Formats: sequence, structure tokens, C-alpha cells
Amino acid sequence: MRQKSIGIVVSKFNEEITSQMLASAKQEAKALKLKISEIVFVSGAFEIPFATKQLLAKKEITAVATLGAVIKGGTGHDQVIAHAVAKKILDLSLEFNKPVSLGIIGPNATLSQAKERAVPYAQRAVQAVLGMMMEK
Repeated sequence: MRQKSIGIVVSKFNEEITSQMLASAKQEAKALKLKISEIVFVSGAFEIPFATKQLLAKKEITAVATLGAVIKGGTGHDQVIAHAVAKKILDLSLEFNKPVSLGIIGPNATLSQAKERAVPYAQRAVQAVLGMMMEK
């Protein structure tokens, strides 16, 4: 079995939330004895798939956890972004045959909901990649 070494992609948009998510993901990875080989910061959720693809192409990366928060605004933009990103990271997981977790809050999440969900979403994102790695 390959070494359990993951990458994490974190959106800087809504940093008040995503910084908490990253701290939680790091704690969870440590508790699960997962090595975090690389953390990549991107501007927003829309850029997550590009960075995920770059990490998946690296031999030492066994899986990728994605972290972000797409907050509902006055338009349907949050739905467009969240759906496009989720679809693309699923496609990348299948293309590279490596686990990628969806630790992105939204769509339709309010700011208070996102703050509430930050820690558990990040923990589950790390737990999910570990679970998928064990099944491979």
C-alpha cells in the first residue's frame, strides 16, 4: 500500500470560515496519522478544480481534500459555482483514480450556517479521503 499522503486545496474566499476549516483538517489528519504533503491556497471555490488537478498529477499525493465555503448571495451564483466545482472534482477523481473529497460548504448556505458547518465539513473531508484510500 502506498504511503497515506494527502494534499489539501483551500479557498481563500470567505477566509474567516476556510481558515477554521484548514485548522480542523490539519488536526483531523494528524489524529488519523495522515501526512499532508502539500497545501494549496486558491482565490475562490471556482479555482479548486485546477489546483486539485495539479496535486493529483503528483505521484506522492495519494488523495486530495478540498475545502471551501460558497455563501448564498442575492443571485443564484452560489449554485452555479458549487455545482460546477463539485462536478469537476468528481471528474478529476475518476480521471486520476485517486480519492478527492468534497469539503465545500454550499450552495444556499448562509454565513452563520457556514460558520456552524466549518469544522465538521473539514473533518469529514479528511475522513472521506482516508476511507476511500483504504478501499483502494
